[in-house]
Amino acid sequence: MLVATLVRDLGDLDLAEDVAQEAFTEAAARWDADGTPDRPGAWLLTTARRRAIDQMRRDRRFADRLPLLVDPPAEHDDEGARVDDQLALIFGCCHPSLAPDGQIALTLREVCGLSTGQIASAFLTPEATMAKRLVRAKSKIRSAGVPFAVPTPERLPERREAVLHVIYLIFTEGHTSSSDTPLLRGDLCDEARWLVELMAHLLPDDPEVLGLAALLSFTDARRPARMDAAGALILLEDQDRGLWDRELIARGQSQLARALSQTESGPYQLQAAIAGQHAIAERPEDTDWRMIVGLYRALAQIAPSPVVELNRAVAVAKLDGPAAGLELLDAIAAEGGLEDYRYLHAARADLLRRLGRQPEAAAAYERALELGGNASERDFLRARLAEVS
Repeated sequence: MLVATLVRDLGDLDLAEDVAQEAFTEAAARWDADGTPDRPGAWLLTTARRRAIDQMRRDRRFADRLPLLVDPPAEHDDEGARVDDQLALIFGCCHPSLAPDGQIALTLREVCGLSTGQIASAFLTPEATMAKRLVRAKSKIRSAGVPFAVPTPERLPERREAVLHVIYLIFTEGHTSSSDTPLLRGDLCDEARWLVELMAHLLPDDPEVLGLAALLSFTDARRPARMDAAGALILLEDQDRGLWDRELIARGQSQLARALSQTESGPYQLQAAIAGQHAIAERPEDTDWRMIVGLYRALAQIAPSPVVELNRAVAVAKLDGPAAGLELLDAIAAEGGLEDYRYLHAARADLLRRLGRQPEAAAAYERALELGGNASERDFLRARLAEVS
């Protein structure tokens, strides 16, 4: 949020990043000795502005922007101003002049503070490649003079897809962290749900916005049951469903019903319908796997990808048995594209284990472990590897 506010004042993303980082560094040094101020956000903003003023005074190119920091145009502690700043930063990063991948990567970096490595993991891309992509996107923003402002209502639809994809990736990183951190990052899950609610306010009748809102509601409702007291991963089929947030599930059902009442069908609505099937099943054996397989088949038709096919194969294994699912997974592996995707190898390992093919399962578990993941996932895979070794 600090970067968003500074971008509004400065109109310069790089400078906003620099002075925000300097403010946090100064806070780390001073707050330990002096204690946390009563209004830490205001302290950080004031400190960052002072750093920006110092830089501007050394660089005459920014002389025209200096008055904005000396006499800010609005009170930034106001909730409405903070929301406007955040939305403006998101839409600026998702400007149509940027390549789609650049839009999403830049938003994840600037709005959510994800590291380059985390973003690269979300894109299944080497970290060095992602770093270059971010540099190109920032350069394009500077050269094209991209405005950081919420588009007019008639221009909102052209930004919708990129913004929704960003929100989806934010939630995905929060739901299952790609780095060596705890499995769950509730701050990112909350951020994603807040952002999709903002989008729903801007586009209240858009079925894909509502579909994504429903998807996040259904999925995040399971958050309290996904880890045990020691931080160990609990699979969906083993979770205590009494811990699921029923109010959030009901909210998801309402959002999905509104989305499906529209004539347009899209991938977020289908994913929400799949998550909804899990949410309404009182017990694992009550899950309608036939419906879920059908929904994945429909999703593959409108948004084909190897990851969708992987998820469909796992659902087929639940419906028709592990041999049927393994046949599909092996076909996906043979096509290539997911060689370095740990969930493919973990899924194959599980089906091989269930089929009693222990040496092959062990090899697949070892490959999944080689591909990293967070500590909770690796602990789970090590335990399964020990079972089949």
